Amino acid sequence: MTGPEGSGEPMGPEGSGEPQGGAPDGRAAVGREGLARRIYRSSHLTGTFVLRSGVTSSEYFDKYRFEADPALLREIGAAMARLLPDRVDALAGLELGGVPLATVLSQLTGLPAAFVRKQAKPYGTRRLAEGADLAGRRIVVVEDVVTSGGAVVESCAALREQGAEVAAAVCVIDREQGGAANLAAVGVELRPLFTMGQLVGAMEGR
Repeated sequence: MTGPEGSGEPMGPEGSGEPQGGAPDGRAAVGREGLARRIYRSSHLTGTFVLRSGVTSSEYFDKYRFEADPALLREIGAAMARLLPDRVDALAGLELGGVPLATVLSQLTGLPAAFVRKQAKPYGTRRLAEGADLAGRRIVVVEDVVTSGGAVVESCAALREQGAEVAAAVCVIDREQGGAANLAAVGVELRPLFTMGQLVGAMEGR
């Protein structure tokens, strides 16, 4: 990933020019654990919830809670910027949760963003991806939470059909329910900021 002025230098969070990878000492690890705890506390709910799969669960992660907190969202974006591979031309945020993440990543990195619908509307521009033109560009797909990865797999296929090269997919939370393997099967590496196990471990002090 390079800066917006085409300098060829890797850009760190906040667009400061700090190399990707963070501080060389233990501060990055401490900050990462703190971020994991903040994400968990902001989004973890208990009760009775029906998941998308139809399974009933006693706990639920409300991703929109951390996306609606401006300070936390920006911190998440700065951390996710470190996950982006080299030579990225644009970001593709998936409807709905990937859109605010792609927006803040675009602000922090200078990369143009597009917002990918679940399906193109039959009116207006009739485009699947609104915003930046992704055809012929090397892109990163941005999602909030990945479970089985089905929606991301479908979006990657649709974007490839429109001429985009999918370099990788990034997300805030990988629920470790097959998403990484399903994406790998179609040639897309999933780069999560945290796995669910890491979030739980941070809360338990592991």
